[in-house]
Amino acid sequence: MKVAISTDSGRVAEHFGRCPQFTIAKIEKGKIVKKEVIENPGHATGFLPKFFKEQGVEIVIAGGAGMRAQQFFEDFGIKLVVGVSGNIDDALQALAQGKLEGGEGSCSPGAGKGYGIPKEDGHGE
Repeated sequence: MKVAISTDSGRVAEHFGRCPQFTIAKIEKGKIVKKEVIENPGHATGFLPKFFKEQGVEIVIAGGAGMRAQQFFEDFGIKLVVGVSGNIDDALQALAQGKLEGGEGSCSPGAGKGYGIPKEDGHGE
């Protein structure tokens, strides 16, 4: 399975779309077989869910994500797990072992303003 995690300084970022980086990992038979960190390719309405679908990502992990992003992930058949915090490697290990638990997302309308990268299309600024 291929997973993307919103990343900020080696930790799960609070705000999915505005995070500075994403950690992309591949997990096979309960083991992390590949891991890379990429810069956030852009934050515009619907862009990231489409981008991750094209990359073959099946699960996205974040501290929180807005309602529109949640709907886009659902439309693309990508599982979104929010309410995750802490170290990226710990989150990946928990996922690989089937023990990762999500919770209430950390995003609320307008909460991401001023954090990370701005939204390119101005929606939800």
